[in-house]
Amino acid sequence: MSQIDTFDPKKRGSSKTRTQGTDYGVISTAVPGVSFTEHLARSARLADRMTVVRTVNHLLGTEHALATNFIHTGRAISGAITYPSMGSVVSHELGAVDEKVPAYMVIGYPSASRGPGFLGAKHGYLYLVDTESGPAGLSSPEGIDGDRLAVRQRLLEPLQHRLPSAGLVEEYKDAQKEALRLAGAGFKRHFKLGEEPAPLRERYGGEFGQRCLLARRLVQAGVRFVEVSHNMNFVNGVGWDTHQQAQVQQYILIRQLDDALSALIEDLESKKLLEKTLIVVGTEFGRPAEFDGGGGRGHQSSAFSLVLAGGGLNHRGTYGATDEWAKRPVENPVSVPDFHATIYAALGMDPAKELTSGSRPVPMTDGGKPIRALFG
Repeated sequence: MSQIDTFDPKKRGSSKTRTQGTDYGVISTAVPGVSFTEHLARSARLADRMTVVRTVNHLLGTEHALATNFIHTGRAISGAITYPSMGSVVSHELGAVDEKVPAYMVIGYPSASRGPGFLGAKHGYLYLVDTESGPAGLSSPEGIDGDRLAVRQRLLEPLQHRLPSAGLVEEYKDAQKEALRLAGAGFKRHFKLGEEPAPLRERYGGEFGQRCLLARRLVQAGVRFVEVSHNMNFVNGVGWDTHQQAQVQQYILIRQLDDALSALIEDLESKKLLEKTLIVVGTEFGRPAEFDGGGGRGHQSSAFSLVLAGGGLNHRGTYGATDEWAKRPVENPVSVPDFHATIYAALGMDPAKELTSGSRPVPMTDGGKPIRALFG
């Protein structure tokens, strides 16, 4: 996501003339002295409920897969150990709020960067791509009702007892039990977005907004951690990777983000859940102020913006400052491990706690320190 075209605007530029700078108009927000770009108008009115951390940075480079893994796990890929994603760490430490639902869900396509790593399959995620039908693997075959499913479970149990009770086999049995437990109507009712008032659904906007609305329903049901992917169907043709002519349609995604983020904040606030629910807007890196030969932008990891909203934090509109072209931090730089530590601390977890990979202690973060200005 381009920080200079969203939450950290600078001097006006133009993709048409290849003049470096922000490609859109700049507007004021609810926080004096803080500006966003014009396509974030609804979120701008709610800036006092959020903090844009403008100085996140890393030195891992700008290759998508490596950077995406780093944002999820807080560590570079290692040949010796597979680190868990943030969602899996939260699942391991806190579990689900309600035992009737999973602790960790992904509304998007599966990927290794979202996985449990050394924490094991028990702390992996349940994913879905269709907001209406829910996770595909939980649907019973046609003609199999609850009674027939219960009979099949009873037939299966004696066979399962013959299998070894350790390692991957045990993890598979646990996953199977969990799937059978969640296959009932009780869990699947949370995916009925039609139960929500039509004006509210419209307020959330398109495909991404509907996923965020579903995420709110899942959080209300007791799911501890929900990750929502944006632009799974490439509604603007290319996604957030705005090289060359892709810059022309970027505003569509920014407006979708604006609709969904602002609606989610207001919806949670109306239900008195905002202070208990932490919203995070993430990206693997940002974009430079310069435009390429086709009027698009390249990649930049030296400074980019991530957003926190709600969660009981002491919000201030922004934290940290970048230079005149949003290339480098000039005030309060924040590492990715620091950002992870901030999220863990907001959830009541100790970021310095050690997890265990086999017999090896592994700190929850790679030396991360919470942003103290957001607490107390």
